[in-house]
Amino acid sequence: MEVHDRAQWRVKITRESFAADVDEYRAKFGKLEGERRFHSEHAPTDRQDEEGNLLMYGGASILWESLIGNGTSSAAETLSYFSNSIAALGVGDSSTAAAATQTNLLAGTNGYRQVMDSTYPTHTDALTSGAAAIVFKITVGTSNANFAWAEWGIFNGVGSSSPPVGQRMLNRAVTALGTKTSAGSWALTVTITLS
Repeated sequence: MEVHDRAQWRVKITRESFAADVDEYRAKFGKLEGERRFHSEHAPTDRQDEEGNLLMYGGASILWESLIGNGTSSAAETLSYFSNSIAALGVGDSSTAAAATQTNLLAGTNGYRQVMDSTYPTHTDALTSGAAAIVFKITVGTSNANFAWAEWGIFNGVGSSSPPVGQRMLNRAVTALGTKTSAGSWALTVTITLS
């Protein structure tokens, strides 16, 4: 009888600060080219790496539903795929511990979600790399999310209202990432590896 180790779900996040406004680049060159130029012309002024998160029951359900063909490419549906035009990263200022039953970030006022940067999410095939990885990334301009980033989550939609509500949350982590101000842009990259 062959015995296999349990699969491991590992998450690494990177928060980078930049002393420029990515939205100026998007406005001048368009989303794809603006983000490419911004990241090639500006080195981060600060970087923070963290690990860990909690997979939410609602997010796990979407993974299984997609696996059996029940997902949708419509941003209006709760079973939406986590594709480029739909997936969003959210940040908030709540430090309340993560619980698998949560359906949203817990920020009462300061919460923000943004759709992916142009080429994200990306996927690395386990057959060629030894581990299956997916990377989500947003770069937030100077006008948005100017508050303490104490929690983050991945969603299959930007939701509505302020702070955002709606759609499914894949995972959530509580970690102090610093306080963003209008002095610059911040990028948040989340890498999920299943091995």
